[in-house]
Amino acid sequence: MKIGFIGLGNMGAPMARNLLAAGHVVTGFDPAASPKGIPMAASASAAASGADVVITMLPNGDILKSVAQDIHPHMPPRTVHLDCSTVDVESARAVAQAATEAGLSAVDAPVSGGVGGATLGTLTFMAGGPEAAFEAVLPLLGVMGQRAVFCGAAGNGQAAKICNNMILGITMIGTCEAFALADKLGLDRQAMFDVVSTSSGSSWSMNSYCPAPGIGPESPADNGYRPGFAADLMLKDLRLAQAAAAAADADTPLGQHAQDLYARFVEEEDGAGRDFSAMLPRFEKRGRGD
Repeated sequence: MKIGFIGLGNMGAPMARNLLAAGHVVTGFDPAASPKGIPMAASASAAASGADVVITMLPNGDILKSVAQDIHPHMPPRTVHLDCSTVDVESARAVAQAATEAGLSAVDAPVSGGVGGATLGTLTFMAGGPEAAFEAVLPLLGVMGQRAVFCGAAGNGQAAKICNNMILGITMIGTCEAFALADKLGLDRQAMFDVVSTSSGSSWSMNSYCPAPGIGPESPADNGYRPGFAADLMLKDLRLAQAAAAAADADTPLGQHAQDLYARFVEEEDGAGRDFSAMLPRFEKRGRGD
């Protein structure tokens, strides 16, 4: 396929390279990056011109809507705008509506798996939009990832992503709290892991991404909490979840509390630029009244 790829940062660049390695023709654009090995266009509209599929990987909904307004007039009829950004549900649905009005299709397919998954081609995609458009881009999703789940109508991919990451933020906080409590009760961390990872308290945060260094599979905790998934990005996703909850009149008190804790961690403490599992050293040095 001929692919325009707009947004070639830490996630977009390795995704584009995997498509090139699979034999697709990729033309990229990013106003702030020129990754090695990826042919670049002079503008987003030039990258989109004549493409079979245009992929976007952008920071937020406002930028996505602006880029969509720029590229849709240059995309051939009935082609697909595949957006892999993580944005608010309303923006995803607005872009899908704009694509329909332009005679195109749009699929919102945010990803899970981080930079490592983007590099290895093991991402999970959660997709919303017309099923025929999803089927059309499925071969590309299969190159960039190992799993793609069709979630229904436009915006449902974003809905799935923010619900998943709200659970992730909540469970990571709980896991870090429990390790800090276990330390103060004199419970060995390995024993803690061996019990919880095989009991009713098990979770992905514990079993696969343990926040305690030297415990369980290798994770950012074993690398000085350099991010696999930055606390800043977790805060972004939790804010998206709370905005969606407010719009849908959904009661999400734990999601709200997780957002508040990550906001304090990133904006007032030392969490900016660290992995989201660095909540553990935060709790280690705090007492009950802190």
